[in-house]
Amino acid sequence: MGIAGALLPLSSAEAFSFSAFFQKHFKEMSDEEIKRVIKRLEEEALKDYKKKISISATKPLPGVKFGYGLDLSRCIGCRRCVYGCVEENNLSRNPQVQWISVLKLKKGKKWIDLEGAERYYDPKKVPEQDYFYVPVQCQQCEDPPCVKVCPTQATWKEPDGIVVVDYNWCIGCRYCMAACPYGARHFNWSKPTISPDEINTDTHYLGNRPRYEGVVEKCTFCVQRTRVGRYPACVEVCPAGARKFGNLLDPESEIRKAIQNKRVFRLKEDLNTSPTFFYFFSI
Repeated sequence: MGIAGALLPLSSAEAFSFSAFFQKHFKEMSDEEIKRVIKRLEEEALKDYKKKISISATKPLPGVKFGYGLDLSRCIGCRRCVYGCVEENNLSRNPQVQWISVLKLKKGKKWIDLEGAERYYDPKKVPEQDYFYVPVQCQQCEDPPCVKVCPTQATWKEPDGIVVVDYNWCIGCRYCMAACPYGARHFNWSKPTISPDEINTDTHYLGNRPRYEGVVEKCTFCVQRTRVGRYPACVEVCPAGARKFGNLLDPESEIRKAIQNKRVFRLKEDLNTSPTFFYFFSI
């Protein structure tokens, strides 16, 4: 395109592309700039999914630092947490993307090798005798290695403890995937496939809004829910009450009481990532 061509008005599609390419980092944008970006993204989502999708940018609540607890003696391995997460967070159905993995482990055996554990068992047969189950997802580390390696600062830790991703700044290098010791990050090899009738229209800019091909995504403690006082979807859907969630700064919260009164542990503590995701046995 020559100089004269460059001076011509941009088409609607070109304007979308131009504004998306030069979009500021989320943390650098003013509230007014965030509103304009969200308006553009909502228009893009309407065009792609033929459905009106609301994208919020709710900020962290003051005096709140989220923590998660999982009672392994209660978990029955039903994987309802997996399916609830998929529905709530607009995860791709084909190819499948799942932020939660449930590992099936033999009782009485050492289970250091999480990567080698069975995770594709038949959920209709649970709970199985002589086995127990360990759900694994993003551990929301205090010192997250995934954040350190990101060359574009597309991922960072928020004041409420949630490690988030700006999909518009992610370049898909997958360094964060290599750095995460928990396998909690997932790459979109193609455009996520979700039928319009399955779309959750209540979304957050840093959470469950529609993603793109070639970006990495992860659990965000259902930021679209927890920042307005609700539980994550996996907590609500658990039929055994195995999942605990709350404010680590509140001494009366369920998660604080669990940490103080149970023998808790964290996965791969020797790596010093300091997860805010705790495991324990109540019996």
